[in-house]
Amino acid sequence: MSAIVVPTVLIDIVDGADLPEQGWAFFVALAALMVAVAVVVLVLVEVIVRLMTPRYPWTASLLRHTRLALRLLLLAVALQIAVALAAPVTRFSEILDGALTIVVIGLFTWLLVDIMDFAFEGAKSKFPVGAGATRLARRANTQLTFLQRLASVIIIVVGVSAALLTFPQMQALGASLLASAGLAGIVAGLAAQSTLSNVFAGVQIAFSDAIRVDDIVIVEGEWGRIEEITLTYVVVRIWDDRRLVVPSTHFTSTPFENWTRTGSELLGSVELDLDWRVSPAAMRSRLATVLDGTPLWDRRVSVLQVADAVGGLVRVRILVSAADAGSLFDLRNYVREQLVEWVQLESPGSMPRTRVIMDETNADADASPEVDPADESARQQLFSGTPEAQQRAQQMMAPSADPDAPARVGEPPAP
Repeated sequence: MSAIVVPTVLIDIVDGADLPEQGWAFFVALAALMVAVAVVVLVLVEVIVRLMTPRYPWTASLLRHTRLALRLLLLAVALQIAVALAAPVTRFSEILDGALTIVVIGLFTWLLVDIMDFAFEGAKSKFPVGAGATRLARRANTQLTFLQRLASVIIIVVGVSAALLTFPQMQALGASLLASAGLAGIVAGLAAQSTLSNVFAGVQIAFSDAIRVDDIVIVEGEWGRIEEITLTYVVVRIWDDRRLVVPSTHFTSTPFENWTRTGSELLGSVELDLDWRVSPAAMRSRLATVLDGTPLWDRRVSVLQVADAVGGLVRVRILVSAADAGSLFDLRNYVREQLVEWVQLESPGSMPRTRVIMDETNADADASPEVDPADESARQQLFSGTPEAQQRAQQMMAPSADPDAPARVGEPPAP
């Protein structure tokens, strides 16, 4: 039906049918006037904003953020007013009016999304995230980001719904769909079960404070930082700049490690296997010197202990602390490097050694050791040494090997 309407409208325009020349001329003049009024309104808005900028600097930023959407919206409103007031009642004018209505709704939705984004970005700027961000800042930034995306989705859905309701055909379709809403709801719920579960999981993550933007986590065996939390998935930036995209339900149904749940301070260990001649006191003194000379150490924990002493080696375990995960990784490597250098240069006797003891004895004596006749257990062999053992040996012999057993039919007698 629509394929027939459009060519008919074009033919009417070309032939001049139902298009009074005077009426359309008045419409064009009124449309130009309304566009001029829209331009004047836009200029007045910009002048007012400039006057308010010294006292309210955010107004200038808001105008820059929404200038394009505002200009297009004023232009569309001006044209729609001209069509409603001066356009002749024809099929073309009805289609034009409907199209302009949809355009106005779309541009107004765009403007609302821009204003909402500007408001949320301003709120998030008060809670910056980064290496020095506090737990409260990361939590607020995470929740504001989630609310911003949720508000954008709601505004867009409402705008699309308002645009569809401008068509009478869509209204009738909506009434017919409403009658079967029960069955459609069940089918849609089953089809979108995983998606809805991820959305609810995203809401739970945003407001339960389980993870926040910029948290350090270990997910699927990978160490990384929470880079983004969306409605359905979480982006983890791995230490080697890879991105791990994880569904939101993973963080609500699977255990994971959050290294910055209550704070960014962490403890780490360094273990060295050394010789028994190592001096823990001297090594502890060297550790104190190393830690005092590096800004990576946060001066909370510094412990050196002999954790094990078996197998010919002594295991020295060092526990240090740092302000965050990155500093702790560098600190552990630095401490290990410095102590290895100390062992090489100042305590070479502490290097791990494998000792072998060579014992020279009489080979003949080792080959035929004397057995005490009184030791009854030495003669308790399985098939020899005692009458019982010899009897077991006779029982285990094959029939052909038994000299007293009768010969089988077809077999020669045993020699």
